[in-house]
Amino acid sequence: MMAKYLIHAIFLSFALLTPNLLAQKRSESEQASFLYSKPNLAAWCIVPFDAAKRSPEERAEMLHQLGFTRLAYDYRAEHIPTFEREIVALRKHKIELFAWWFPTSLNDEAKMILEVLRKNNEKPQLWVTGGGDLNMTPEQAEAFCVAEVERIRTIAIAANEQGCQVGLYNHGGWFGVPKNQVELIRRLKMPNVGIVYNLHHAHDQLSDLASNLSLMRPYLIAVNLNGTETDGDRIGKKILPIGQGNLDRSVLKTIVESGYAGPIGILNHTDEDAKLRLEANLNGLQDLVGKLDLPK
Repeated sequence: MMAKYLIHAIFLSFALLTPNLLAQKRSESEQASFLYSKPNLAAWCIVPFDAAKRSPEERAEMLHQLGFTRLAYDYRAEHIPTFEREIVALRKHKIELFAWWFPTSLNDEAKMILEVLRKNNEKPQLWVTGGGDLNMTPEQAEAFCVAEVERIRTIAIAANEQGCQVGLYNHGGWFGVPKNQVELIRRLKMPNVGIVYNLHHAHDQLSDLASNLSLMRPYLIAVNLNGTETDGDRIGKKILPIGQGNLDRSVLKTIVESGYAGPIGILNHTDEDAKLRLEANLNGLQDLVGKLDLPK
């Protein structure tokens, strides 16, 4: 078992490092063209968030029509019976099951997901959230951190047996603060654990985006974009189509300049038709990439 764990750990550690090593060989302009190109994009928040309520087969067909080759899969209880249909439909259209929204503990549902993945030989990133009061005392924060390390460790060990990475998914609270996520990873010392950074949950962190990306970069395994407006979460504009936020150009440029070279997610996460929202994001992203004014 230990030898099996070490083999997986070495492989996943290499997987974390490789994109950033490749980025060092590209100019920033070339990096932007790669980073925001369709082959590097993953559709996100389009399963429970879809006015059309597509079936697995309809969703895979829609992604194929839009040119996506990756899906980050989120679900609700009603989707559990169709897990395997989702995998079959994606494979039919040569779409990678890139990531899977995962329970916060290794409960029966989490174990069932891992069994579905094992049965179908799938190894997506497993995205895990957390919480925690931002106003904890130092003593409370330390106790919370210790508990979170053990919670994530249990999931990470099980994920490693399937060859999966675990992504700490910022969803607000103490757990959503970059320096806290990095501290968790440093304490865990498990190379299959990284960070998924979501801009729609980071409105209060955008003024420090460059420094936060620098801090997280060794551990970043995905970045999820949306249209971003100043104080958007406070004025009813938390999630806009890419290109409609006044901060979008600077955000895209900052991500490129950080040296990040991994996957990029674009999302619906609204009550709109997922296809229409993904199209709006793709069009806005394409328009912005040519206006980033980066060194060639």
